[in-house]
Amino acid sequence: MSETLLIVGLGNPGKDYTYTRHNLGFLVVQNLVQQEKLKLSESSAVKGVTAEGVMLGKKVVFLLPLTYVNNSGLAVKAIVAKKGIEAKNILTVVDDVNVDFGKMRLRPEGSAGGHNGLKSMIEHLGTREFARLRLGVGSPRHKEVMAEYVLREFTKDEKKHLGCFIQEASECCVAWVKDGMSNAMNQFNRRKNDE
Repeated sequence: MSETLLIVGLGNPGKDYTYTRHNLGFLVVQNLVQQEKLKLSESSAVKGVTAEGVMLGKKVVFLLPLTYVNNSGLAVKAIVAKKGIEAKNILTVVDDVNVDFGKMRLRPEGSAGGHNGLKSMIEHLGTREFARLRLGVGSPRHKEVMAEYVLREFTKDEKKHLGCFIQEASECCVAWVKDGMSNAMNQFNRRKNDE
């Protein structure tokens, strides 16, 4: 079997955070795990909740760090060390305030873009060369503190479209596993640009 792939969803643990903008990564990975009929289990060794399975003939590990967003890199570093996963085989699913709600951007690497979870991962992995699926949550319209905005729940109107958004992001992750980065980018980045 080929190298192990890792799909990380960034978010905060606890019921209070479930449907907040910052937890979109969690929601997508939980949806993927459910679709694959896998079971998430807590691992104190990696400070996160994990699931493992074979997806389209490839071994895939799913991770939801329990370190809170700002320290996500601790959990990612631990599982990477434990499973011997290379940075190029990591896909991080993350909320992005610089992208409109419902839109997404798949990138093979890049900066943290002001996201503390990505910043923590770059710091602990020692590289920016891991893929990220940036999911738009929009930005505050008023002079609201960004931290307050991302920790607020989606609006009633956004919640109507949230299920479809999570499903499309899940399909993008599957395409990354199945077809690789370039093909998944062509398929999903173009799809959003054409609308």
